[in-house]
Amino acid sequence: MDKRKLIQYLLLNALVSATVTGGMLFWYDRNYRSITQPAVAQATLVSGNPASANTTLQTDIPVKISSVIGAGVLASEIVVVKFEGAGELDLASWQLKDENGNTFSFPKITLYQDGAVQIHTVSGTDNVIDLYWGIGEPVWSSGENAKLFDAQGNLRAVYRVP
Repeated sequence: MDKRKLIQYLLLNALVSATVTGGMLFWYDRNYRSITQPAVAQATLVSGNPASANTTLQTDIPVKISSVIGAGVLASEIVVVKFEGAGELDLASWQLKDENGNTFSFPKITLYQDGAVQIHTVSGTDNVIDLYWGIGEPVWSSGENAKLFDAQGNLRAVYRVP
């Protein structure tokens, strides 16, 4: 094999490798990467009845939405809610809301210290670490806020979807 063909082969190989690697990184970023963002100190009201929810972020319970994974891709959409306090936290009747009025109500579930639960947009069978919303279309989109409300309607966590 002469040097010219070898150089062409190596350049083609580098181009294909870079394209595949870039494509995989883009796919991974879009579907599975988890980015933690700090909660917003003051949140805007979810569209709806202003009397039904407290719009001031309450921080006395150390709970957060740690990530929204796979926004816009139904099969991959997951919201991770984490309890960072001591003891336990009963999430019964808490609600996860988006800016379009979609609401997930938590069943009877308890999070223990540093425990987390994943809320999948798709249908499935609930267990202690995975809850299923059962919606047939994606809920989350980049730039919107995911909001977590306690059973009394107080805003407990806000997360901006990357």
